[in-house]
Amino acid sequence: MTISKQALGYTSPSTEILISPENLQARVAELGRQIETDYAGKDLVLICILKGGLIFLTDLMRQIHSPHAIDFMAVSSYGVGARESTGVVRILMDLEQDINGKHVLLVEDIIDSGRTLGYIRDVLLARNPASLKVCTLLDKHERREVDVPLDYVGFDIPNLFVYGYGLDIDELYRNLPFIGVLRESDQ
Repeated sequence: MTISKQALGYTSPSTEILISPENLQARVAELGRQIETDYAGKDLVLICILKGGLIFLTDLMRQIHSPHAIDFMAVSSYGVGARESTGVVRILMDLEQDINGKHVLLVEDIIDSGRTLGYIRDVLLARNPASLKVCTLLDKHERREVDVPLDYVGFDIPNLFVYGYGLDIDELYRNLPFIGVLRESDQ
């Protein structure tokens, strides 16, 4: 779908929209209902991986009406200004709460190679949660290098550079209400 920048009221490098605001919100609501059902009566902690997962987490937690806690981790596998992963994962900010014995749902913006998620899962599993599942907004399965289990997937997408709805281009455009595609001509 292509929409003019003026019609959207946003300035961005591309007008090609991969996932519209309406489709995003509908899918997030579906995921929220499923998670609420699956975790009924359980001590649930949503762990958001910053920064990209923040908008997804905010919308998702509004759709989960049962009590739950949230916490955050910041990790990086990218060098400064890089658009490709270095493959070395570093924890920049760790959890504030103990997850021992709790049901943990890791909330991610996008999974591509699986290396970062695999590392985070290993770290969290060593902390003895009652369970650990993964919810990702976007799955770029064709880029997978590490097999990681995904329990809740918003959208399967092709191997494109995407931005918006929390995902950035050089720390910009996270505020867009849609998922856009950055084409080579825009880079």
